[in-house]
Amino acid sequence: MLSQLEIVATGKILHVKATGKLTKEDYETFVPAIEQQIKEHGKLRVLFEMHDFHGWTAGALWEDVKFDFAHWSDVERLAIVGESKWEEGMSVFCKPFTGAKIKYFDQTDLDKAHAWIVSDE
Repeated sequence: MLSQLEIVATGKILHVKATGKLTKEDYETFVPAIEQQIKEHGKLRVLFEMHDFHGWTAGALWEDVKFDFAHWSDVERLAIVGESKWEEGMSVFCKPFTGAKIKYFDQTDLDKAHAWIVSDE
């Protein structure tokens, strides 16, 4: 289970901070919150920030794939902010599972990631 999960919603912008390893139970907690934001605001823009992140359990990966297909067009932008090369690879891995524009940013470029998420570019 994640040692820290924080979701801050501001209109159609979601800032998710994750530390540790995502589990199926984590998805059961935050998916309803995200679906509520979609219901209220339509297409979302997500800033997914990882610190000391260790990936997903098999159950969590399956929940992620199900979420991605169910909400293919509900996320218009996804900024992935991480600390390692494999996290950067996630931005490439995620592309077939979503209609969102995806960009990876190093943790040192968090401000740039936020600027991209809110911009009209």
